[in-house]
Amino acid sequence: MKGFKEFLLRGNLVELAVAFVIGGAFATVVTAFTTMFMDILGKLGGTPDFSGWNPGGISVGAFLTALVAFVIMAGIVYFGVVLPYNKAKALFEKKPAEEEATAPTAEELLTDIRDALVARNN
Repeated sequence: MKGFKEFLLRGNLVELAVAFVIGGAFATVVTAFTTMFMDILGKLGGTPDFSGWNPGGISVGAFLTALVAFVIMAGIVYFGVVLPYNKAKALFEKKPAEEEATAPTAEELLTDIRDALVARNN
């Protein structure tokens, strides 16, 4: 029972559960926005619903409709979440402090050792 309790209280499990819940809620928002965007496209140039299109008896219409919706959703996620997140992260990210002294290279160390040996032998 102790191992099960530790498993449940592990930090990454809780973070994963929170991410799953937030992801589900966000998916609803993105789906609603995509539906709204598809309606706007429908008003501008006809309804973008290809479900009834069956060229040669092959139903590719539903796939095309899903593909258009996917591209719109990907655009929403990229331009609405990823791009602003990356810009905010770059803005607030602390710059790493410049190293005051760089470590000597292997060649420099070998040269120093050689010079010390030569000086000792003289």
